[in-house]
Amino acid sequence: MKNHLFATGALLALGTNAASAHITLETREAPVGSTYKAVLRVPHGCEGKATTAVRVQIPEGVIGVKPMPKPGWTLQTKKGKYEKPYQLYGETLTTGVKEVAWSGGNLPDEFYDEFVFRASLAADLPAGQMLYVPVVQECGDASDRWIEIPAVGQDEDALENPAPGIKLLPKK
Repeated sequence: MKNHLFATGALLALGTNAASAHITLETREAPVGSTYKAVLRVPHGCEGKATTAVRVQIPEGVIGVKPMPKPGWTLQTKKGKYEKPYQLYGETLTTGVKEVAWSGGNLPDEFYDEFVFRASLAADLPAGQMLYVPVVQECGDASDRWIEIPAVGQDEDALENPAPGIKLLPKK
């Protein structure tokens, strides 16, 4: 599966030991061809500073994205062209949301919050593999870039900056 990068080159991977220290997804597996509610859990700021923005790049094959607004935060989406057409509810989609950003908020380091979007996982995504979701957490002039994706055979626990991922299950 092709990796997709933020303009900044950030990608996110899921680490098991890092679950309490890094941004993770609440639901870490879902069947292809299903609707998925992505709940990104933000457990801390950046080096003690408050989180002021969370940007998520939507991977190829995640379609029909609808982010949830958060009071006190500005919600923006960037749309773009998919690499190929997808079918969703009898409609052919060739473009859609490629990035979601919540900004302008203030989540102090000592507090926890969640950022949510809903999407469909395309039926032709590869069941049995991980799908990684690029995330950048901004804290004023500091940031945490959850960009590391394990190489084939690499232990996810060895990553310093792991990112959330979804294990793709067979279609139900």
